Amino acid sequence: MTTETLLETLSQHCDTLRGHLGQASQTLQELDRRLVQIVQQLHKNIEVRDTSFAPDFNAYCQQLRRTLDEQDPAWTALRAQTRTYKPTDWDASLALAAKGFNSRAKTLSRACDEFTTAYDVFSHTYKNFTAAKLNVWLLTSCQNDLLNLTGKILFLAREIAKHAERNRGKHAAG
Repeated sequence: MTTETLLETLSQHCDTLRGHLGQASQTLQELDRRLVQIVQQLHKNIEVRDTSFAPDFNAYCQQLRRTLDEQDPAWTALRAQTRTYKPTDWDASLALAAKGFNSRAKTLSRACDEFTTAYDVFSHTYKNFTAAKLNVWLLTSCQNDLLNLTGKILFLAREIAKHAERNRGKHAAG
């Protein structure tokens, strides 16, 4: 795989993961809205009408885990492939593509921040809620894995962009 195709593949995987994160954030916000209603109904001693919340939440967590588990091997392989190249291999012609990948990695990081915010809001709502068995530990595990993976991707993107820009600078000045 050439450095150019590697950058294209990295960018595509960034976009895919960002799409999954966006959907996961929206679903988690909807689950939080439902949990708020359940907590209010319990607080007012009203019969809870949303009987499918616990299975829906647990299915969401399992699906999120599967999605992350599917993404992890590809990212591990791509990061390993990237490490096989020397800093000088990221030549000046790749500067624009490297900046594009860096930009996509930043967008992915913002999507991860949105997911983390949704997770924090849900956790606050969930605090002291014991009416149903929810796999919140699985959601926490997914959130931690997402933060770690996004951090690695962002670091990788910055390094590639730095090398490509440094190599561009040599040719631009000379």
